[in-house]
Amino acid sequence: MDLDSLKSTSGEWLRGSGPDSDIVISSRIRLARNVADFPFPSRVPDSTQREIEGLLKDHIKALATGPELTYIDIADASQLDRQFLVERQLVSREHSEGTGARGACISPKETVSLMINEEDHLRMQVLRSGYDLDAAWEEINRLDDRLEERVSFAFSDEFGYLTSCPTNVGTGMRVSVMLHLPGLVLTKEIQKVFQAMHKMNLAVRGLYGEGSQALGDFYQISNQVTLGRSEEQIIQNVKRVIPDILSYERRAREALVKSDQQRLHDQVSRALGVLNSARQISSEETMEKLSSVRMGINLGLIDDIEASTVNELFMHIQPAHLQKIHGEVLESSERDLIRATYLRERLANPSQN
Repeated sequence: MDLDSLKSTSGEWLRGSGPDSDIVISSRIRLARNVADFPFPSRVPDSTQREIEGLLKDHIKALATGPELTYIDIADASQLDRQFLVERQLVSREHSEGTGARGACISPKETVSLMINEEDHLRMQVLRSGYDLDAAWEEINRLDDRLEERVSFAFSDEFGYLTSCPTNVGTGMRVSVMLHLPGLVLTKEIQKVFQAMHKMNLAVRGLYGEGSQALGDFYQISNQVTLGRSEEQIIQNVKRVIPDILSYERRAREALVKSDQQRLHDQVSRALGVLNSARQISSEETMEKLSSVRMGINLGLIDDIEASTVNELFMHIQPAHLQKIHGEVLESSERDLIRATYLRERLANPSQN
């Protein structure tokens, strides 16, 4: 896979074509697995890490059915390319910044990613556009079954799948839904959602997962507990909550429109005006303005820009993407200038790739 060929595109999961995509950006299911009879990654020497990489890489390449997967050697990739993959949600920040032999197998539409030698020997993830956990689970379960026909994973009859982090022991599953919640942020109701999630043993994280900020009013809701629960129970626990959050967000947006539509329209228009005219702009401010524009599109306040265009811009204005698009490494101040130019050009020609 030529990473340069991806710089002006976005993954299928970011198209905004899935169920409830006015609020739900994507649904993701991740499985953590370790090869039996090998120590966890944090305890293996370099030679063993290379052995595990080669073993898993060969077995993944030998899979007969499913999407064709391209292997990317993360250890040999430049820092810019690694950050580029993090911004596309194809590898984790920990995987990008790790050491030793490691790689990622990625499908053409970027809906499947398998990370080798991350925190565990293998981290599989499937992404779907919108609120579609059932389809994500069906695909990753099939992929897991096919791999398990070839690879013996570390498993305990008492505890389930064994993982580096104790919180993943059991199913090794992390179910997450990425939501855009500007209405709850503007009405200052978002903290109530956080508190309710905590009581239900669900985690709330930012755009890039654990330890990241909630840029652009994006929040990831995911399970915290795997031990003692089946995959279906974990998925159902998340699915019990998401419809309520969608309802709260839609009510918050309706309340904003009813209480002061002119003020809301002004906020959206000002955000679009800044993006259309700024000569330099940071990624943080861009995310904030794009969030308002995306909400405005979904409320019918903007009718000449597609939500999918804004979804793509959320990714393309990130540091590594900007540098890949521009074709050179840029300092922060230079990125702010290039970002503003890129936004003006894209918003003037929304259909441009």
